[in-house]
Amino acid sequence: MKQVEAISKKIYKLPELVAVVKGWKTTGKTVAFSNGCFDILHEGHIFSLSQAAKEADRLIIGVNSDASTKRLKGEGRPINNEQSRALLLASLAIVDAVVIFEEDTPLELISALLPDVIVKGGDYTLEQIVGAKEVIANGGRVVINKIVDGFSTTGIIAKIRTLG
Repeated sequence: MKQVEAISKKIYKLPELVAVVKGWKTTGKTVAFSNGCFDILHEGHIFSLSQAAKEADRLIIGVNSDASTKRLKGEGRPINNEQSRALLLASLAIVDAVVIFEEDTPLELISALLPDVIVKGGDYTLEQIVGAKEVIANGGRVVINKIVDGFSTTGIIAKIRTLG
């Protein structure tokens, strides 16, 4: 029998997640972190998250809140609310924990969690990755994945608008 109720238990508040990560690290598990708005989950996201999951024993995803997404992406965004986006991500077998953050960047999350690896998409350079300095200074590393061409939330929204 599938344990559907386990999905929502993968969504944490930061203080709870700090304790969980401490437990993982105490048992020798490595932790990867990635973040984004994940407004409309698509193949590019799945590829990136799959690559991130390969980098450590556990994968944490930071999800921009509705207010943060609106500030970053503009009026009319997000399409899906933060709870929906977090739930979709938590339902993925490759994701171990999801945390919603209000800030425009995940620096507070990264500083509190100090993951072993930060994983971001290839549209970033090392200098642009928030938290990279903190993780590297703590002995961790940063991985930049390639982007899957042809997949973007902005592109999906534009295509939907042409259908209406």
